[in-house]
Amino acid sequence: MGCTSSKVEISKSTSPEEEAKPDDYVEGVVCKVSDLKENELKTFELDEGKVLLIKQKGVISALGTKCTHYGAPLVNGAVGDGRVRCQWHGACFSFATGDIEDFPGLDSLPCYQVTVEDNNVKVRARKSELESNKRVKPMVRRNKREGQSIVVIGGGPAGATCVEALRQEGYTGRLTLVCKENCLPYDRVKVSKAMDFEIDKAEFRDTEFYQEYDIEVLKGVEATGLDSATRTVTLSNGNKLEYDQAFIATGCKARKVDIPGADLRNVVVLRDYEHSKYTNAQLQEDKEVVVLGSSYIALEAANYCVNKVKRVTVVMRSDVPFKPLLGPEVGAAFMKLFKDKGVHFITGSALTRINDDGQGNVTGVVLRDGSTLKADLVIMGVGSTYYTDFLRDSGVELREDGTVETNEYLQTNVPNVYVGGDIAYAPVWSHHGKKVAIGHYPLAHYHGKVAALNMLGKRKELKTVPYFWTMLFGKGVRYAGHGDYDDIIYAGSVDELKFVAFYLKNDQVVATSSCAMDPVVSQFAELLAQGKKLTRDDIKDDPLAWTKDY
Repeated sequence: MGCTSSKVEISKSTSPEEEAKPDDYVEGVVCKVSDLKENELKTFELDEGKVLLIKQKGVISALGTKCTHYGAPLVNGAVGDGRVRCQWHGACFSFATGDIEDFPGLDSLPCYQVTVEDNNVKVRARKSELESNKRVKPMVRRNKREGQSIVVIGGGPAGATCVEALRQEGYTGRLTLVCKENCLPYDRVKVSKAMDFEIDKAEFRDTEFYQEYDIEVLKGVEATGLDSATRTVTLSNGNKLEYDQAFIATGCKARKVDIPGADLRNVVVLRDYEHSKYTNAQLQEDKEVVVLGSSYIALEAANYCVNKVKRVTVVMRSDVPFKPLLGPEVGAAFMKLFKDKGVHFITGSALTRINDDGQGNVTGVVLRDGSTLKADLVIMGVGSTYYTDFLRDSGVELREDGTVETNEYLQTNVPNVYVGGDIAYAPVWSHHGKKVAIGHYPLAHYHGKVAALNMLGKRKELKTVPYFWTMLFGKGVRYAGHGDYDDIIYAGSVDELKFVAFYLKNDQVVATSSCAMDPVVSQFAELLAQGKKLTRDDIKDDPLAWTKDY
């Protein structure tokens, strides 16, 4: 689009206009150029919808207003270099195209056409995109004359993102997605946060979507072996798949503590939909629940259960939850919140046995001090192992803990086998390239995209900032960055759960967390994404002064 104002350039729309009719669009003046300050996000009315405008480096862009993940209003997001980062969960969208650049979520934003006439900013938008506020990037289909085959093993966020990215990037060969669970890829974070979710509503895409783009989805099928010499994957249904390249993102297996009674019927873990569905069915007003562990999954489970049962007791080794990651002060503040909501705690303890009635039903748990606690249901949130045993003797090297080491392209020691998600021991760009396995939902999405690009020869290094969140009794916690710390500096009030915590190592801020202080954590993630650093001196006098630049 041409520019008629003196110093304002116009970003091009990427919304497809082929076969579109004039009636499919609305167009109107939404504001004056002078209404837009540099790097300021603002929303304006257009017909019966709204558009998000940003002026950056003299270029005006118009986008959808809500994050395509959970609908956060992006006017409150963090402005980066050429993109906006969602303040809730860290997804990033390009100003120039609306394309999703970092995750979670799969859909991109609509990017609307902008023109400037006599200082008036005019926006033209497709009605359907104005209403839906999201779009799927154009995807190709299979060309059966194309002999290549890619197998993606794992139906989690990494696998789901990978298959879509392959089709978006022009891959026309055979494409197979192997899903261990008997369902399509879905929003797995609901498993411990909202156990009553309906699987068909939580699935990212429906069957028709995968059929339309010729993505073969094998549901309820597990990879049981891989032979890198013959390039074949053996499946639990007895079949074999040949591949030219493979992406493996099989994720974690929630573990149980190895004590007597751990295999009883009502001793559960929360990792997949069936776990969630079964656990939710056990929750009744007269039941007593024991939650083992101080992890996010353990506390999310306690959060969900407390108003549905007679009593919830959390048993943990630590004195407060979340202590290693968020620090003792934040852990203590959340522990108080949980107690105020009726959750009981037994700290500095563990389970040594789970008792039953002789019919396989849980009746209680034995604590480390020998005392017994009544229980009808035991939920274990005590860590996990990795679904990588099938790779033994495959030629793909496993580390001692079951993870798979990769390079900055997610490539394993076998050049045509890539790994992502929880099982990937991969470089963390924002952590000086040090390798670590991180089980974060957004990072798994990102791994899927990066692996797809590299399998297609479009060299793409890992370059992202780990981002994590949880929601506990209506309090949203954000966390970005990674690394051990030796000091914590706070802004706001931890006791009131309205704070930002800065985690420092050798005077450098390696991570931040926050509660009720959006979009600071997303601003920190954008700072790291631009290759910048935050130091003790930057936050010494005014911990939030640096945010004025983002």
